[in-house]
Amino acid sequence: MTKTVALIGTFDSKGKEFLFVKELIESLGFNTFTIHSGVFDPQFTPDVSNADVASAAGVDMEKIAEQKDRARATEVLSKGMEILLPKLYKEGKFHGVLSFGGTGGTSIATPGMRALPIGVPKVMVSTVASGNTQPYVGTSDIIMIPSIVDVAGLNTISTKIFTNAVFAICGMLQFEHKTELTHKPLIAATMFGLTTPCINYAKDYLENRGYEVLIFHATGIGGKTMEHLIENGFFEGVLDITTTEWADETVGGILAAGPHRLEAAGKHGVPQVVSVGAMDMVNFGPRETVPKQFDGRNFYQHNPTVTLMRTTVEENQKIGKNMAERLNQSNGHTALMFPLKGFSGLDMEGQQFYGPEENQALINTLKEKVDKSKVEIIEANFHVNDKEFAELAAEKLIELIKEKKGEK
Repeated sequence: MTKTVALIGTFDSKGKEFLFVKELIESLGFNTFTIHSGVFDPQFTPDVSNADVASAAGVDMEKIAEQKDRARATEVLSKGMEILLPKLYKEGKFHGVLSFGGTGGTSIATPGMRALPIGVPKVMVSTVASGNTQPYVGTSDIIMIPSIVDVAGLNTISTKIFTNAVFAICGMLQFEHKTELTHKPLIAATMFGLTTPCINYAKDYLENRGYEVLIFHATGIGGKTMEHLIENGFFEGVLDITTTEWADETVGGILAAGPHRLEAAGKHGVPQVVSVGAMDMVNFGPRETVPKQFDGRNFYQHNPTVTLMRTTVEENQKIGKNMAERLNQSNGHTALMFPLKGFSGLDMEGQQFYGPEENQALINTLKEKVDKSKVEIIEANFHVNDKEFAELAAEKLIELIKEKKGEK
């Protein structure tokens, strides 16, 4: 079967550039399905007009064009793309999607890409691909390629970048992974460099008992992605050992996952074991970027681009309150486990972040604020990275999963 590439673009202002890409895709033996995302009339006839895109958002494109309000047009077209693109995909109109653009074009195309299932090839060539791409990629698997020069005109550099992007999307569509893995119940687990031993032990334990474990790096986007996938019903259970993103959210670090972290599993009744892994630290960038308000604190230079700051008693009390509010939304099948001998590889006797008093403040707050009718509290006299703690948490999760299924 001949595969089809959806090509999203502003065919009014960049018609020549997109025709070059369209012709190249077709010369490689693929079909194209063109979607016009510009405000004005296109330079060639697309398969889907900008009026169709705007209509999906419930707006008349002609009125938008008359207003000549770029911000409003971008808002409407991005919303329309978010609604229309997954619908077109379900109808079998295309198999992968490619787009090119600056900030405006990227803002219009990527909401639609994010709405497509994970695994559908998605490539965005953008002038902002080397900056903060989180607003565009979100929790999806969009591949962003820096355009190097502006997406305007065909020149020595732009044609090479365009060609590489075409080869990338066509390669993804041409080569398919045929191996079929035996379906196993999926478990989500959260990990940080300083809680890696724990998750490795737990992963082995769970996999030996027939589960497949997907590990998420607790770096903000990792937690957001996991929450998104939990919302969409991917997991049988969640081993949320490393909740450090709440330290950043509460104190002001750079790896926060937002105010809805730690909500999805509880709300949807997905069995979960939660712990306080790496809650002894807040994350910042290079040392010189740490806000002045934290001068004099206990810092650890993890690497040249990552500075860790030890949490205080007061901060841990605030963190505990925030975590408890989320855990109390649980519909059951939730256990909260405390490793009493330390929260991370830096939080143990002889290490820089060892702090029994700070840890106890977090534990006490959680024990006080958590609704015991919804959340089971377990205190374990181990360090978070002890094999015994990891296997205890994994076994508890299996117990909760079986409990939900009505098994013994």
